[in-house]
Amino acid sequence: MMARPAAACLSVCLLIFAGGAAAAQAYPVKPVRLIVPFPPGAGVDIVSRSMSGPLGRLLGQQLVVDNRAGAGGIVGGELAAKSPADGYTLLMGTAGMLTVVPHLNRNLPYVVERDFLPVSLVASVPSALVVHPSLPVKSVRDLVQLAKRKPGALNYASTGNGTLPHLAAEFFKSQANVNMVHVAYKGSAPAITDLLSGQVEVFFGNMLSVVPHVANGRLRALAVTSLVAQAALPGVPTVAASGYPRFEAGTWFGLLVPAGTPGTVVSTLHAKTVETLEQAEVRKRLASRGATTIGNTPAQFAVYIRSESAKWADVLKRSGVKAD
Repeated sequence: MMARPAAACLSVCLLIFAGGAAAAQAYPVKPVRLIVPFPPGAGVDIVSRSMSGPLGRLLGQQLVVDNRAGAGGIVGGELAAKSPADGYTLLMGTAGMLTVVPHLNRNLPYVVERDFLPVSLVASVPSALVVHPSLPVKSVRDLVQLAKRKPGALNYASTGNGTLPHLAAEFFKSQANVNMVHVAYKGSAPAITDLLSGQVEVFFGNMLSVVPHVANGRLRALAVTSLVAQAALPGVPTVAASGYPRFEAGTWFGLLVPAGTPGTVVSTLHAKTVETLEQAEVRKRLASRGATTIGNTPAQFAVYIRSESAKWADVLKRSGVKAD
């Protein structure tokens, strides 16, 4: 007489267990936050917003961009590192915050390899050497000659001390043997704002941020920092072809999650990210601004982060750049 109720109870328990297992495997079941550690308008913000809609549609949930700027990406990085490892907080990391800042700040509130899991390298972007149109220069040679005539008179902007635009400018100064004054900003958006108003004259900005201003004539591009010319800036030579063959600099952006995020979630995010980056519209949109979409495996991205970190550690040592 007791067998039937017991069997019924077992059936209910199995159904509950199965439902719980299915719920645990379902991802995502609510909106996902994408932390962007720089202000709106920065290159990393442009890339994030270009792919947030398509990626959200593939995931079946809204992907909400959350700008958390400050301290060269540290503010956003700390927030991401300390978020629950459940797949509902992502970080769009930058080359600077992942491979440069850790060498400048030994007291970071996170350790890249310990606190994050790579998902995929998203895009790479060369920089452009741009100046305010009032500056009487139309080439790299003109800029070098002016800087040598007026040592210390020209100001160059960066997105923060030790960021890649800062290192690119310092590399250029050493190659050209010129003296320009560094003015650090909290991201590319405020740097470009002052550049457009003429408060600073020179900037090595990633092409995502500066191409629109070059197109409308509010900035003048003298060169690009890649080893090959860029279709997004037709007719603009490379720095290397302008007399400095060893010069190359650029940035990249990649998707990461907090350490401890389940492998199944990382796999889902990776697959959907690569699928997003393969969409013709996404590739076209980013290419028009000078970005090249990539999409690689988590393991490949991890190796790339380590190799880039070693490269910039050497550059920092040679340049003598220190943290503020």
